[in-house]
Amino acid sequence: MNHPSVWIQELTWQEVETYLAHDKVALVPIGSTEQHGPAGVLGVDSYVAITLAEDTATRTGVLCTPPIWFGDSSHHSGFPGTISIRTETLVALVRDVCRSLARHGFTRIVLINGHKGSNLPALVTAVRSLHEEELPQVMFAVADPLHLARSAAPTIKETNEHHCGELELSHVHHRFPGMVRMDRLTGAGVDFGAVFGGFVGDDLFGPAPDGVEIMWTGAEQRAFAPTGSFSSSLGVTEEKGEAYHEHIVARLCELVEWMRGYDGPIGAGR
Repeated sequence: MNHPSVWIQELTWQEVETYLAHDKVALVPIGSTEQHGPAGVLGVDSYVAITLAEDTATRTGVLCTPPIWFGDSSHHSGFPGTISIRTETLVALVRDVCRSLARHGFTRIVLINGHKGSNLPALVTAVRSLHEEELPQVMFAVADPLHLARSAAPTIKETNEHHCGELELSHVHHRFPGMVRMDRLTGAGVDFGAVFGGFVGDDLFGPAPDGVEIMWTGAEQRAFAPTGSFSSSLGVTEEKGEAYHEHIVARLCELVEWMRGYDGPIGAGR
């Protein structure tokens, strides 16, 4: 890395221009500000996206945009501090960020989603239509730990992993020491069978049932998950967080290198 920072907001416009003379990759970290149980701070998902982007950028020499701290979090709105934006607002925000990047020559853009799963409808919608209708010369990727950690997570975690679970809190505990309230870890979880009728799996990284998507409100979540936790966080450790983090960053680095060298039809312009 020959620039003073991986973060665009910490560079001058001349330094970004110099970067664009030899590289075209931008990482866009996107998270949320929402409840994460008694032990997790409201910014967990944003911290996940930030650290994945920062460490990937540091190792590959690419740049990151400022993080987007708000996501599609209405289902957590029954808990104080949660700040949610509408799905269509997130779509519009991401499109405008990507348009700005493309205007100045970034042609390889990776959205790094720290809000596992929940932001994906907005992010995929945003860049799919943008690529099809406006920016065929830009190659987009949407990266999410929900998919990038699928092979590693089962070997790291000790119990089912869901919202406020041991993996995501271990991740933040590893990279942001002192951020997780270790004295407030809980074994509380949701009875998925009783609440969702067997149509929603209780483990984001485990075998899933033949299921459906079921919507719930913030008030409903407060009723069936009064602590905010969907799965136990008692197993949080720095070691689990490091293993989880390193696996995802390694995959993201592979993605960046692949996109840099890609000369196929995607992002070639039409």
